[in-house]
Amino acid sequence: MASGRSVLTLIENHPRLAALALGLLAATGFQPLGLWPVALLAIGLFAVLAARAATPLRALGLGWLFGFTHFTLGNNWIASAFTHQSEMPAILGWAAVPLLAVYLAVYPALAAMLARLLVRNGGAWAFALMFSGAWIVTEWMRGWVFTGYSWNPLGMVLLGPFDRPGIAALSPLMGTYALSGLAVLLGCGIVLLLRERNWLASGAVALLLALAMYWPAGAAREGTLPVTIAKPDIPQDAISDPRFYEANYARLAQLSPRLDDSSDPRLVLWPESGMADYLREGYPQRYYDRTTALGDPLYARRRLGATVGENSALMTGAVDLEIGADETGFVRALGARNAVTALSAEGEIIGSYAKAHLVPYGEYLPLRGILEPLGLSRLVAGTIDFWPGPGPRTLDLGRFGRAGIQVCYEIAFPGQVVDREDRPEFIFNPSSEAWFGTFAPPQFMAQSRMRAIEEGLPVLRATNSGISGVIDARGVVRDYLGREEPGRIDAVVPPAAGPTLFARLGNMLSLAWAGLFLLAGFVATRQRAR
Repeated sequence: MASGRSVLTLIENHPRLAALALGLLAATGFQPLGLWPVALLAIGLFAVLAARAATPLRALGLGWLFGFTHFTLGNNWIASAFTHQSEMPAILGWAAVPLLAVYLAVYPALAAMLARLLVRNGGAWAFALMFSGAWIVTEWMRGWVFTGYSWNPLGMVLLGPFDRPGIAALSPLMGTYALSGLAVLLGCGIVLLLRERNWLASGAVALLLALAMYWPAGAAREGTLPVTIAKPDIPQDAISDPRFYEANYARLAQLSPRLDDSSDPRLVLWPESGMADYLREGYPQRYYDRTTALGDPLYARRRLGATVGENSALMTGAVDLEIGADETGFVRALGARNAVTALSAEGEIIGSYAKAHLVPYGEYLPLRGILEPLGLSRLVAGTIDFWPGPGPRTLDLGRFGRAGIQVCYEIAFPGQVVDREDRPEFIFNPSSEAWFGTFAPPQFMAQSRMRAIEEGLPVLRATNSGISGVIDARGVVRDYLGREEPGRIDAVVPPAAGPTLFARLGNMLSLAWAGLFLLAGFVATRQRAR
């Protein structure tokens, strides 16, 4: 009891240092650390700190300090990307992470200020409800303001281990952003019960949380479509080096043949950056001569079809070009698309998707006319920017299923991964992840699992060096290959569940939960005032 009081006293006496420390601790709940009890306690303690701020402006400052360390630790993997390019000093990566955190910290700061503004006369439980609702709203804003960056919403700490969904099983009824609000409320509740010395209630809540996090997922349903996922683990430096194009292809080809005599339809999945060949006709020949097998896109496609064999279809990451005349009239590539191309065994293109949610500074350089003269460039090799596609769409591949595509970090955006008017049977998430060190691949996998749960759709991940796997509609990982573990996965595509409430309503469902939390906080505030 004395130690608990001393912790609260220390926090109250040193609010700025406490906010920085608690932000750091809250980020340990994300993968690969997964210290979810620490994260819940940290967010609960921060809520106590923000509630006791003298003014809403003080709460804003404390929220910013909390967010700064929170996002610095959670996004530390971004620095690794700068070690795989030669245009800019690698040390810029260690500046980029805190600079991004300077901006992202605005959102928890706004949540703290809003809650403090709405709860002026104390009332810890009222503040907890208001803070939870405000957190949902500001986290939702983070997902779309300035093109959005929804990486690591707080609700991710409620995702269970690979074989069970944890408290994230509620996300079909709430959405990830509302699950974040629930995480805030749970953390606040535990801390407030401990502060009130209600040991029985706090112990019961802790036990229920542990049971919910590790409760078995239940019986699995089986699908019928065989799938092969190839994971080559090609070094990042070799992916964009023309000297290794054929060796890279051979590496993927060795992982792709059918291993039995079955004539059943089979889907083969290759990662983002899986294919250096340009697969579409119509480009100036010089582009094919630099990259494409025999300088012929038709030959390249037929070779790929023969690689996977009869009764198989291939979906691979590829690059498509946008050809046109520049200001001088010279015909060249004006832009590129980070694409997924689906090919039949005969080498015919049966579907295509262009990544819509591009990575600023990774796939395009904002304000190029200003930043390029200063020595800044994209992290991805090449001098032209990628152009965005139209957004989520479903590829009807006939007997190979109906596929929704989300390339790389697109999978991190709740409510933006599925065409709701044309629901797919599964989501294909190709990625590279050789850029991102040790923290990003487990976080990518966690984001993919969360999309599977809230949408009620299986997710198939094909990565170059990250974590490839088969995730069912419950968020359970059926099979996987770990980071830097080459090989292949031969499995069956799990069946989709029926459309969830979130699949029907999207992020409006999360905002409705925010309204409910805020309304409950308002009622609690009025009751206290009486």
